[in-house]
Amino acid sequence: MESTQREFLDALLETASPSGFESAAQRVWIDYVEEYADDVRTDEYGNAVAVLEGGDQSVALTGHGDEIGFMVRDITDSGYVQLTPIGGSDKTVTRGQHVRIHTADGPVPGVIGQTAIHLRDRDSEETADISEQHVDIGAADAEEAEELVERGDPITFEQRVSELANGRIAGRGLDNRVGIWAAAEGFRRAAESDPEATVYAVSTVQEELGLRGAQMVGFDLDPDAVVATDVTHATDEPGAPGKESSGVELGGGPSVARGSANHPNVVEAVREVAAEADIEIQLEATGTRTGTDADAFYTARGGTPSLNVGIPNRYMHTPTEMLELADLDATAELLGQFAARAEAYRFSVDF
Repeated sequence: MESTQREFLDALLETASPSGFESAAQRVWIDYVEEYADDVRTDEYGNAVAVLEGGDQSVALTGHGDEIGFMVRDITDSGYVQLTPIGGSDKTVTRGQHVRIHTADGPVPGVIGQTAIHLRDRDSEETADISEQHVDIGAADAEEAEELVERGDPITFEQRVSELANGRIAGRGLDNRVGIWAAAEGFRRAAESDPEATVYAVSTVQEELGLRGAQMVGFDLDPDAVVATDVTHATDEPGAPGKESSGVELGGGPSVARGSANHPNVVEAVREVAAEADIEIQLEATGTRTGTDADAFYTARGGTPSLNVGIPNRYMHTPTEMLELADLDATAELLGQFAARAEAYRFSVDF
């Protein structure tokens, strides 16, 4: 990965983007893609679309720009901040973590309290729901806390990206800022190939709340095919239960999903592109749903041929999500190669 592309990735990972509060990260994304686009536009909720004008055939490379997090639900008389989750936040990994409350006046640091092990009754320990946990910002009482934060302010874990062995990184919110990195970088690589098809790059909002942004964009954009890029579970770590094993592992390249939302013609086209471009991929079974924006795109406007491409990711929805940079770069290359060759494919099914 070249320095410019790594700087773009780092900028995305350093920018908080909890669902409903994605504007800052969307701005980072737009600043990158607009150099290669004929046009960039946003809608009322912040979905961002870059366009490279070409022929009548059109394909969209997409990812969602939001991440899970929390919000300030209430403030106690003693000045503690009570929480409500944004998206699928995991109550088992929250306590004892450093957080940032993102206010209109800037971030306010805090910690999610965890009673010391010496003081807890360990014979009856249960993991408290997020609504029963609290953030300590050091305030003496409610009045002091309310001078610093407001109800409805979003909260994220304090950002830290660790560089690990074998070109791997770990941090919070790789889901799915790495997906919008891949969509933007695939778009850039497609632009350098002067594709015949019209190519869109899309960064959606509020995927973690139920694919909301994709529902908006899918109706408005109406492309001939969509590739929705998101993280997918790498089940090559010791804690993954055998019944959930997918065969997807770090270092094996992006996954190409089959079944449910994944249109067989788009699947075949992407597999052909990967083989011709010598890009290693992994196949993934999605018998009922993908759990990604592909599930919204494929039902838009009576049906849009769609595909979910996955970036292998360990420890999803924790502060220590992990991926291999080679997988991420290969995902961008696959998207770019597909967009560059899309004019050669027809995605509708003939009977």
